[in-house]
Amino acid sequence: MSLFSRLFGGSSQTQDAEPQTYNGFEIIAEPIREGSKWRVAARIEKDVNGEAKVHELIRADTLDDEPSAIDVSISKAKQMIDEQGEGLFR
Repeated sequence: MSLFSRLFGGSSQTQDAEPQTYNGFEIIAEPIREGSKWRVAARIEKDVNGEAKVHELIRADTLDDEPSAIDVSISKAKQMIDEQGEGLFR
């Protein structure tokens, strides 16, 4: 369970979503269960100059089912990669 899940009382009991590679970044969807809803969340990783970098993406958006939350989490992660690239890790 991630730090944010523990802080906000959620549980990241997600299906084992397959990591996706996008423009050299690895995206791992990790929606957070909050009651009957799923909060959009993902981990974005990349090796930058030999150092593993990680960005935790947690959005305010919630969805009714986990598969939809996984799809939206991946979509939002791709959007952030397109907008910020390696600037995500600053």
